[in-house]
Formats: sequence, structure tokens, C-alpha cells
Amino acid sequence: MPARGPSITAGAPGSLMLLGEHAVLHGHRALVMAVNRRIRVALTPRADARFRIESALGTHESEVSDPAPHPAFRFIVEAISRARVALPSGFELRVESEFSHEIGFGSSAAVTVATVAALRRFAGLGAEVDAVRDEAIEIVRAVQGRGSGADVAASAHGGILLYRPEPREVRRLSADFSLLAVYCGYKTPTAEVIRRVEAAWRDRPDALRDLYARIGALVEAGVSALERDDLTSFGATLNNAHALMADLGVSTPELDTIVSHLRQQPGCLGAKISGSGMGDCAIGLDAKTFSDARFPAETVFTDPHGLLI
Repeated sequence: MPARGPSITAGAPGSLMLLGEHAVLHGHRALVMAVNRRIRVALTPRADARFRIESALGTHESEVSDPAPHPAFRFIVEAISRARVALPSGFELRVESEFSHEIGFGSSAAVTVATVAALRRFAGLGAEVDAVRDEAIEIVRAVQGRGSGADVAASAHGGILLYRPEPREVRRLSADFSLLAVYCGYKTPTAEVIRRVEAAWRDRPDALRDLYARIGALVEAGVSALERDDLTSFGATLNNAHALMADLGVSTPELDTIVSHLRQQPGCLGAKISGSGMGDCAIGLDAKTFSDARFPAETVFTDPHGLLI
């Protein structure tokens, strides 16, 4: 279908949780890092009222006025559904990613931020980062049921963020380090992990609140270490946080093996699960190598840029 105007390209970085997983859903703050792996969404107008999505996950075409669901594009379709009244025409949407959706770099958050920004710009609405962030958080929560929005905030703002959902707090920290992210080979959806944790601790609510408070306290300790530029202390905080994640019940034998192996690597200052757990990634602070070929590893740095249009 012939184009009806210039294309719009929006990009956002992936992210890794550093500290505060699970506790951030219960009034505590979290520390999250935008990583130098990005997702880009290119929107090209077309002359009819249909849209077509193309990505490495496949293709999907439907009416803008009544977007049909698709399991691979749930976040994108939800964004289109919310914007459909304001959109001037149909469009082509091409998604390109610098990392696999299977590895835990916050692909859902990044693609949602980029898509919301492109759609808002196409509709003639403001695409300021705060507005995009807030809409993207609503979309992610609508699709997956639960979520703090920390990964969305990192994709929108870039850098290393101290984040709290309610009352909303987004504060950027100045720090410089690399992470070695190691994928355990499988993942469990965040909402399912949260359900399992709540079920396991249902009869011990006071103990669970205490554990969340201890996780939250480590966030504050980690922020203090970064503000002092003390990466050794920050690494020790990561180690302590992994122990609490294990106490919570979200570590696995594979993740424990990876964390133990990371701590033995040259230069590694600390290691822990990143994200909700029960699979996905572990991270090693300033680790340079990972010799266990069973688990793919990738070095990432902080992306200082968030949303770019």
C-alpha cells in the first residue's frame, strides 16, 4: 500500500534489574540499568486503515479500528488499540532488535516504549518521555497483569535509575561499570513468578514483609555505594541481594551455578539474579569472561540514552 508521509523511527534500550526485585512491588525502591542493546520501531504511513507488523517473530496485519490479537505482539497491539482513535491512517510497523526476546533484557518494556513513542508522534500527540513512560507502564500492566514499571522507566530515560512506582520516583545516578549477563536457558513470566511467591508465602505474611524490607534496604546500601563510587561495596551488596532472592524462593540450581561461577571470574566484584527469577539471567559486576559454554554470556554497558525518536 503506498505510503502517505515520512516514516517515524523510535528506539529504546533494554534493561537489567540491579537491586530491588519483588520488593519494588511493595513500597520499596529498585535500581535498574538501561543496557546498550536497543529495539527500534519504524512506522511508515499507508493509504488505507490497516496496520502490518513485521519482526523476527513474524508478521501480523489487522484493522486499526479493531486490532486483532496476536500472541507475539501483545504489547504492540495493546498500544495500537489505545491509540487507534487518534491515528490518521494505517501504517507499516517494522521492529528490529539488537538482542533476542528470549534473554532477559526487558524486550517487552523496550518495544512498548518505542511503539508508544512512534504512535504518539504519528497521531500528532506529544511524545515527551514522561508521557511515553506512563502510557507504556499502563500497557505493560494491562498485558501481563503485574509489573513495577522499572524496566519501562529504564528504557524511557536511559542510564542507571533509582525507581519507585508509587509515589512515582525516577532519579538518575552517575556510575560507570560493565555487567556480564548470563542466560540460564529458560525463563518464567514475571506474573507467574509473582503468583508462585505469593502462594509459597501465603501463611507467612509477616516474614515476607520482613524479607521485602531487607531487599529494600540493600537497594539503599547499593545507591550509597554507587554515590561514593565504591564498586567493591556495590558488588558485596549484589552478593547479599542474591542470598535474599534465594531465601525468597526464586533462584534455581542453574542460576545458583551461574552466580557461583561468575564470582570466580577475573575482576568480578559481585553477582546475583537479575529480574524476577525462576530462570532468565544472572549478572556479574565487572566480570570479564564466563567459561561455561552451557550458558550464553554477553557483556553489556550502561546506555546513557533512553528513548530516541
